[in-house]
Amino acid sequence: QVHLVESGGGLVQAGGSLRLSCVASGRTIRRDHMGWFRQAPGKEREFVASINRGGDTIAYADSVKGRFTISRDNTKNTGDLQMNSLKPEDTAIYYCATAMHGNNWDYWGQGTQVTVSS
Repeated sequence: QVHLVESGGGLVQAGGSLRLSCVASGRTIRRDHMGWFRQAPGKEREFVASINRGGDTIAYADSVKGRFTISRDNTKNTGDLQMNSLKPEDTAIYYCATAMHGNNWDYWGQGTQVTVSS
């Protein structure tokens, strides 16, 4: 069982930055892929970024490429999402998740709210 807790959300003006963190407990997640997703009001949850267990394969949604950076520290059982040049359309609840196999996301955090004002 993996317990994920996100932090770092908040209110920021457009053009600003936030760094989200995801801390895992229960067991090591060094063999899991990690991902970040978001859900805006009235919209479905969408993929933001993912990083494989070794940290050498990374994917981003087109909407965040060049602005967001995903990373992980397997020694600390954590993952981060650095978000720069934030836009109002980035406003959402952000979730981290882990997957043992492919895109079968097994565990999810409770989410952290990110609000970007114009």
